[in-house]
Amino acid sequence: HLVFGTLHTSSAAKTIDRIVDVFPSGEKAMVRSMLSESLRAVISQTLLKRTGGGRVACHEIMVGTPAIRNLIREDKVAQMYSAIQTGQAHGMQTLDQDMQDKLRRGMISKQDATARAVNKDLFAS
Repeated sequence: HLVFGTLHTSSAAKTIDRIVDVFPSGEKAMVRSMLSESLRAVISQTLLKRTGGGRVACHEIMVGTPAIRNLIREDKVAQMYSAIQTGQAHGMQTLDQDMQDKLRRGMISKQDATARAVNKDLFAS
């Protein structure tokens, strides 16, 4: 079955944490295992002011690769950002990477990107 869901979280990793945290502590390992087997992707979205007016969506995309599935199963959510960052060949991108792209294309301001960035140093120069 294909299931789409929406959660109010700020990143793909926090989405995984939110899903697992709904369950009692005795069931979390089983939930992580089941989630790692069934999850295909997580897309996290935030809206930023578009240069010239309006809004533009910036996305973090996490694909359920074997590495991501293992991190979910092993409860190593803190390492997901790095896996997403290096997973561009699989269609993944961090929110920071998408904001860098939109900043280069003049779609968003440096100030707005820096305010939402995980790694603010990327936008410091």
